[in-house]
Amino acid sequence: MNRRNTLLLKILLFLFILNSISLFLYFLKHSSISSPSNQPPLPKPFLETHLQQQQQQSYHHSLKPWPILPSYLPWTHTDANADVITGSCEGYFGNGFTRRVQVLEGPGWFRCWYSETLRSSVCEGGRVRMVTDRIRMAKGGEALADVMGRGEDVELPEFQNGVFEVDGGDKVEEKALVDREFLDRYVPEGGIQRHTMRDLISKIRVVKEKDFACDEWIEEPTLLVTRFEYANLFHTITDWYSAYVSSRVTGLPNRPHVVFVDGHCTTQLEETWKALFSSVRYAKNFTGAVCFRHAILSPLGYETAMFKGLTEEVNCDGASAQELWQNPDNHKTARISEFGEMIRAGFGLPLNAHHSAKPVSGHNVLFVRREDYLAHPRHRGKVESRLSNEAEVFEALKSWASNYNGCKINLVNGLFAHMSMKEQVRAIQDASVIIGAHGAGLTHIVSSLPKTVILEIISSYFRRPHFAYIARWKGLEYHAINLAGSRADPGTVINELANIMKSLGC
Repeated sequence: MNRRNTLLLKILLFLFILNSISLFLYFLKHSSISSPSNQPPLPKPFLETHLQQQQQQSYHHSLKPWPILPSYLPWTHTDANADVITGSCEGYFGNGFTRRVQVLEGPGWFRCWYSETLRSSVCEGGRVRMVTDRIRMAKGGEALADVMGRGEDVELPEFQNGVFEVDGGDKVEEKALVDREFLDRYVPEGGIQRHTMRDLISKIRVVKEKDFACDEWIEEPTLLVTRFEYANLFHTITDWYSAYVSSRVTGLPNRPHVVFVDGHCTTQLEETWKALFSSVRYAKNFTGAVCFRHAILSPLGYETAMFKGLTEEVNCDGASAQELWQNPDNHKTARISEFGEMIRAGFGLPLNAHHSAKPVSGHNVLFVRREDYLAHPRHRGKVESRLSNEAEVFEALKSWASNYNGCKINLVNGLFAHMSMKEQVRAIQDASVIIGAHGAGLTHIVSSLPKTVILEIISSYFRRPHFAYIARWKGLEYHAINLAGSRADPGTVINELANIMKSLGC
């Protein structure tokens, strides 16, 4: 027991040191943001004072600190290992954004970090002004009941030139920040029909300092996010992941604010946005010209490995951070586990939880259900069934579990549409086995504990690899029952679950 406590103490100390190093690198990197690269370095006393000022500013009371995550690994990289990262699991799921492209230096600044692996960029800038009158879209953030029937087109942003402006100083002539060649190289469309982030960047202008007037300043780092399928859990998790990666790639010492540059209404999924980040606000909820000391443009969720992996091979297996720290492997990743821990930490759930071989209270078997609910203004409240006899299967499992002699089994009825996001994540965390028909709710497995077993029931009409891949990338044991149609034989499901329980020593 003492050896285990000593090991845990060493791991916590190691993570504390890593976070301290990341914090120092952030201040070091951003201390010279507004200074041309050919200027001599700042005198040490001035640099120390400047770092102290930035540190005081970054620890603003409104920013949440990063939690200490057991699966956290450093996000920094060196130029020497950039080629090794390209095409690796770190390139797909971690910091593959190894190519720095400096676009502007001056009072205001702008640069992008490009990933050869994902073919997308995380861009960031300082002294950036947002003019919301130059965005054509709904206000956003309304209650769903107030906007039922609203078309999607009015929720997606249309940007006019100068929607965002960067302070170029007194000597610069007003101009577009980037040209078409830059966009095609570093923010390619990549098959995305309406690439709103590319369009946003194409409309950014560099303006003279005298024309850079602000009605409101946002002093803390802020993520600018545009979303499409904002009411779907799978697609929203890709947005969360992209925002999290963007925060880490740019070395933010605390969790940033989020501004949605879209006109969508609120959904239940916004609870997790608020849990993950320091605050959430909609662009059109600001009035006048809003200026950001540090703005980060998060790539679309479609550009993450979680989405791209559905159509291109991402040959990665999940592993523990401790294993990868001791034995780095380009074909393994702990980033999905790190992200899942971030979600749990955001909701204040314990990160030291683990599955016991013989839990006193029994094994939780979570059955993720699909049920009718209103998702967005165009939705009629009816969810398409992926398992036509879902209720029959659940009742059969319930009866079997109550009479099972191997161990105590708690069959949990996962009616997620009637649960808060925190309750959903807690149910995932507490489950030894997660069962469900193919559906977005299964994406929650990113937050499951190691050694959780996944059993997916797949209709022949929805034979897609989403959750098999996520389970693999997270290192989870995965089983599938492939149906001929949409009806499952309850006995087959029971037999599969019985075998899983026996493998757990139950």
